[in-house]
Amino acid sequence: MLRFLKHISMPVTTYHIRIKKNYAADVIKDLQKMDAVELLQEPPIPEWQKKEVRKRLKNLQKNPSKAVSWNETVKKIKQLAK
Repeated sequence: MLRFLKHISMPVTTYHIRIKKNYAADVIKDLQKMDAVELLQEPPIPEWQKKEVRKRLKNLQKNPSKAVSWNETVKKIKQLAK
C-alpha cells in the first residue's frame, strides 16, 4: 500500500548575507512575500556571555600588562596546532 505525504519538508539552511544592490533587496522581499524565505534577527547575546566579557574587561583594566596582542595569540595558536 502506498502512502502519500501531505507535506514534504525541505531542509532548513541558514545563510548570513550582505545585500549589496537595491535590486537584490527587492528579490529578497519578493521571496519573503512568497513565504520562500524568512528574515531572521540576530540571536540575542546570552546573559552569561555578557557577564564573562564584563569580567574579562575588568581584569584587563586591573592588569593591563597581562594583555596579549592579536599577533602573539595567532602565533601561539599556530604553535599549538603543530
